[in-house]
Amino acid sequence: MGMTRGFGVDIGGSGIKGGLVDLEAGALEGERLRITTPQPSTPDAVADVVAEIVEKFGWEGPVGVTLPCVVQHGVARSAANVDKKWIGTDAAGLFAARLGRPKEQVVVMNDADAAGVAEMRFGSGRDRNGLVVLLTFGTGIGSALFLDGRLVPNTEFGHLEVDGHDAETRAAASVKEDKDLTWAEWTPRVSRYISVLENLIWPDLVIAGGGVSKKAEKWLPLLEVRTEVVAAALKNDAGIVGAAVAAAHDLAP
Repeated sequence: MGMTRGFGVDIGGSGIKGGLVDLEAGALEGERLRITTPQPSTPDAVADVVAEIVEKFGWEGPVGVTLPCVVQHGVARSAANVDKKWIGTDAAGLFAARLGRPKEQVVVMNDADAAGVAEMRFGSGRDRNGLVVLLTFGTGIGSALFLDGRLVPNTEFGHLEVDGHDAETRAAASVKEDKDLTWAEWTPRVSRYISVLENLIWPDLVIAGGGVSKKAEKWLPLLEVRTEVVAAALKNDAGIVGAAVAAAHDLAP
């Protein structure tokens, strides 16, 4: 029998959120703690906040941490909405040192990948085999790819070129806000984007996440794509839950 509790921390450009996770229910156990992301969001400043959150809960076990970065073997390779000093940083080593525990006890992964892990285990991807893609529509577009339930890490499908543009500059949720588009105006942009993606990888299922998933009934019916598209189930806590699952089960890429 594996652990029944885990701990996850989700690092974003505006807030760092963490909490205890019930690994059987796939939900937070009690309240999460959110601390505003320090500015500048350097690795050292962020690591201090991560340590503060973990210590507030008195958690001693493995910790999963998400970053808005490509993360290869614990090392950040890109930086979206966080300080560029993250690029090339051994994030797993940094957090482990700050938390005073062995590096094996800290799993660091891309934020969309973490949300995907939660969605596949407890949400809309549960018991779905084949090729499944989670797309998170927010400031940009994040992606997580699964083959028969196993994560293929660090896909950057939000940056596909669509009609000569970086996809997320046309179809992210932030574009809907910035251009004050109606659902009927924004959704064709998403259809066009998903069409390009489905012609490249032919997924069996697309899970739509991010804040707009809460309004799924407004726009999913307007999509014109061949793949089945469903709304994500886990909403805001998916990153924390997925990171905790990855750390506890060592599912990390």
